[in-house]
Amino acid sequence: MLHVRESHVERARFAVIDFHTHISFSAKSAKGVELAPERKYLGTPQELLAVMDRKNIRAMVNLTGGYEQGLADAVRRYDLAFPGRFYTFTEPSYSRFKEPDYPKLQAQAIEQAHRSGARGLKILKTLGLYLRENITSGTLVKIDDPRFDPMWDTCGELHIPVAIHVSDPVAFFTPTDRFNERYEELNNHPDWSFYGGDFPSNTELLEARNRVIAGHPKTQFVVLHVGNFSENLENVSMNLDRFPNMSVDIAARIGELGRQPRTASKFFDKYQDRILFATDATPHGDEFPQQVFNDKL
Repeated sequence: MLHVRESHVERARFAVIDFHTHISFSAKSAKGVELAPERKYLGTPQELLAVMDRKNIRAMVNLTGGYEQGLADAVRRYDLAFPGRFYTFTEPSYSRFKEPDYPKLQAQAIEQAHRSGARGLKILKTLGLYLRENITSGTLVKIDDPRFDPMWDTCGELHIPVAIHVSDPVAFFTPTDRFNERYEELNNHPDWSFYGGDFPSNTELLEARNRVIAGHPKTQFVVLHVGNFSENLENVSMNLDRFPNMSVDIAARIGELGRQPRTASKFFDKYQDRILFATDATPHGDEFPQQVFNDKL
């Protein structure tokens, strides 16, 4: 066994903003789709602030703030109570997706969310992998479905960013066998596998996402999890060069970045102004212990 000196970093040298956290979640969902605005909270502001102050975290961005009354409650509970320490994003209301005027309704919902205090829009992998024509049944709705165009455009007009999660680790789209580098993870969570069935491939999802980014140049997109292709930084670099309205965060992808230290170092040097610090941490979480928002983070 190796015996080497360890450096335990107890506190960030510089105050940081964690761009990717989940303080609240939907209280009602089915088959990966949120069905109601009500939220459940994973930590009180006081609990979070205590950790933030010890670790020198200036602010947390709660991406899953919900919509309508759920969003208003989250903004009041965190953002308004502790200005400058919490920022909340809104989410689409998919429960009305089947209505004929959904594109207009969703665009108007973004405007209302902005007035309520939302600082951006969060797109979960629901779009592309869970949302279906009948909300929870039927064919999958594509990421670049034109019914969402007014939503993307509205974000651009309001100058609020879109934090978008498209696809998942490449291993989630390959057979869960001995050759899969995430075999243990997928064996424990078989519902995380998107291999087979009517699921699109990882490539198809990323290409659809790119069409959205290209089609809405006035809208800023933060493509989460290192562009959801941390296994291929050359591809992420190509997209950053291609799309000036694209940036990325590093949430929950330290494992991939750490295995390619030289390539990752060059990537960070070149795109340092377009990479956001982020953890994907949740307070009081025990399902993902590597991403729990506490002193061991």
